[in-house]
Amino acid sequence: MYKVGICGHFGIGYDFADGQTTKTKAVYKALVNSLGEENVAVLDTYGWRKDPVRMINRCRKLLGECENVIMMPAQRGVRVFPAVFNVLNKSFGRKLHYIVIGGWLADELKASAFLMRPIKKLDRVYVEAEKMRDDLHALGVTNAVYMPNFRVKNILQPSELVYSSSEPYRVCTFSRVLKEKGIEDAIEAVRYVNSHFGRTVCTLDIFGMIEPEYGERFEELQQGFEPFISYKGIVANDRSTDELKSCFAVLFPTYYEGEGMAGTIIDAFAAGVPVIATDWHYNSAIIRHLTDGIIYDRTKQGLLGKILLEMSQSPQKLNSLKLNCIEQAVHFESGEVCRILLEGLGVSVEREAETV
Repeated sequence: MYKVGICGHFGIGYDFADGQTTKTKAVYKALVNSLGEENVAVLDTYGWRKDPVRMINRCRKLLGECENVIMMPAQRGVRVFPAVFNVLNKSFGRKLHYIVIGGWLADELKASAFLMRPIKKLDRVYVEAEKMRDDLHALGVTNAVYMPNFRVKNILQPSELVYSSSEPYRVCTFSRVLKEKGIEDAIEAVRYVNSHFGRTVCTLDIFGMIEPEYGERFEELQQGFEPFISYKGIVANDRSTDELKSCFAVLFPTYYEGEGMAGTIIDAFAAGVPVIATDWHYNSAIIRHLTDGIIYDRTKQGLLGKILLEMSQSPQKLNSLKLNCIEQAVHFESGEVCRILLEGLGVSVEREAETV
């Protein structure tokens, strides 16, 4: 019997780079590192809506083979999988865990008593920020536990930090390419800086998967890109640190409604790159203002451009934060965070420490 089974969007055979798939794979890898591949089963939910009966049968099989089951549904799947696993589990009595991806669950539960019941019955609900946990506790979801988002990646050593000391200063976005992620705000900020100086002081690289509903709009934007703005495609998770480390800053002007503890920030910190981000949802709980990044008021139009202008005039202000970034990244390293999950699974910390 497997120690744990993971029911989540792996997208096996496909190259998905969204936050849900990335975190699902990170949890799998962290558990394999700790427990061994022979103790971790996988149920890929990709395309489950095409054949829900088959998916229910696979859920039943997973329960029959595993001591613990972890589910990692997105916003639509959460209306199905907790209820299904609770019903099926009456025949098995396994421990059920839900790892929340994003910061939307409390709002969903407020609007749905139907959803609240199966969530409360789970053994543990792991959320990405302490405020998320507190919000859920206030709703009566007392099984909510704080477990930060994390990444399985190498963190730069202090000697490997790359400092930006001359123009042009390379900034980037490193998230899904979607308007609500602030992509257009980042573009306008870089244009503002370069227009102010009358030369290319900053360049912008846009990384990430283009959301289908934003594809046509983004194609229009690309047609108007100046030479200092480029779309650079999707970066594999194991290459993100190398790709980011030469950046002056990562821009994260998000106002995406479901934003949780964004992996973008963790990726940047591991590469020793400060993040300039909106004061949106949980960003200010992760980024320490003027310590490992900058938090700004997104309601003040044009403020991102003004901040970037100031930083390009005084690059030492951002360069001085780089060491703090890699020190902060340690708190989101998979081995550290996975201890919380292993305790919930009933696996001793000592065993995990020996295995990793």
